Amino acid sequence: MKIISYNVNGIRAAIKKGFIDWIQEENADVICLQETKAKEDQIPVEDLAAAGYPYQYYFSANKAGYSGVAILSKHKPNNVVYGTGIDYMDFEGRNVRVDFDDISVMSLYLPSASNIDRLDFKYQYMDDFFTYITELKKDVPNLVICGDYNICHQAIDIHDPVRNAKVSGFLPEERAWLDKFINNGFIDSFRMFNKEPHNYSWWTYRANARNNNKGWRIDYNLVTETLRYRIQSASILADVVHSDHCPISVVIK
Repeated sequence: MKIISYNVNGIRAAIKKGFIDWIQEENADVICLQETKAKEDQIPVEDLAAAGYPYQYYFSANKAGYSGVAILSKHKPNNVVYGTGIDYMDFEGRNVRVDFDDISVMSLYLPSASNIDRLDFKYQYMDDFFTYITELKKDVPNLVICGDYNICHQAIDIHDPVRNAKVSGFLPEERAWLDKFINNGFIDSFRMFNKEPHNYSWWTYRANARNNNKGWRIDYNLVTETLRYRIQSASILADVVHSDHCPISVVIK
């Protein structure tokens, strides 16, 4: 199973930049999207189905043009779960999960805190999400949580760890939470195969950052330890440019 996660920063904008042609070429089994910024009736679902994804699951924010996650699948899941059941999370359309026979895949869009007023909200979300996933794993042990976590885990994951040490996304508290989350039974699939620096998944639109590779690795395909020996590869698709993020992939036997 080839799984891709991609913060598209607006699915309608990404489609105008060739997103549908790209998903046909990439031919993943499951595509997890974040920041769709659209309701389902605003998305060309028939075109996506014709591109090979007849099974589409959208979970949009109450606020128009904001947040939103989706999963596109070539295969029909046994079960679909929209949200977490925690209302303040679900109002913002940040989680959707599909369950197959022996693997479940979640698309996650964890809040950012570019506005300092949102930092407390982000911390609450992180704490409640940790509790939610800890309980979920008891019933759904083979889980892949794909998405934009809005956190760089380690200094290797950000182009300038010194200057960004007090910037949300690389704060000590955020990094410690991601460390705790991974140590609670998850594998950072990309780092299983690549220990090198300068591998990023997001670049600001300012100051020609992408061309200079001044980026952040904030998108992850985290895989439960139960699937460790089934992970065959993981990569960052940095040349794909429909968004300020790029897609990331993992292949699981």
